[in-house]
Amino acid sequence: MDFLPSLPTFLAFSVAILLLAITPGPDMTLWISRSLRDGRSTGLMVLAGTSFGISIHTLLVAFGISALIVASPTAFLLLKTGGAGYLLWLAFQAIRHGSNFVVKADGEASASRADAFVNGLWVNLLNPKVIIFFMTFLPQFVTADDPHVTGKLIFLGLWSIILSLPIGFGIIYGADFLSGWLQANRKILRGIDYTFAGVFSIFAVKILMTQSR
Repeated sequence: MDFLPSLPTFLAFSVAILLLAITPGPDMTLWISRSLRDGRSTGLMVLAGTSFGISIHTLLVAFGISALIVASPTAFLLLKTGGAGYLLWLAFQAIRHGSNFVVKADGEASASRADAFVNGLWVNLLNPKVIIFFMTFLPQFVTADDPHVTGKLIFLGLWSIILSLPIGFGIIYGADFLSGWLQANRKILRGIDYTFAGVFSIFAVKILMTQSR
């Protein structure tokens, strides 16, 4: 299996991914906010969306497409503007709908879960910081003259998703566990809504300040 890295490389990569997985970011913020608002199943769909977004970024890096995006000032500007705008929209949604806990009919619940998947997908795909991170992080664990470099990059990217899933599950289940108590403490819940809105806004500003080089 030529796509497998050496054991020392694999272990070093795994430790780095676990440390990164517990670092707060827009995706983690979205897992928590949607889990608190709509429950565990919706939070899991957000996780599925963010994971799918990472898999796409992995392929973009492996086949050199991310480098083309970063090298184009226009493409990079459009990407980071769209990403910042999307996070600001999520901030607005957190304030407007954040604590509106309601029991949904089956059709509405399905729609909410589909929306959650799309939220998770876009929060990663429209984040230029994720592109730059994958372009600089994954190549550290391969060598440019390796004839199997593409396969190894894809393997490492997919392994990062698998390794991060238990942490995502823990965060989502923890948020779901707290949601019942928070429903009985609406003032605290409303404060959390504004906190999430502030966090999304901060990430939006950071994205706008991102430089391609």
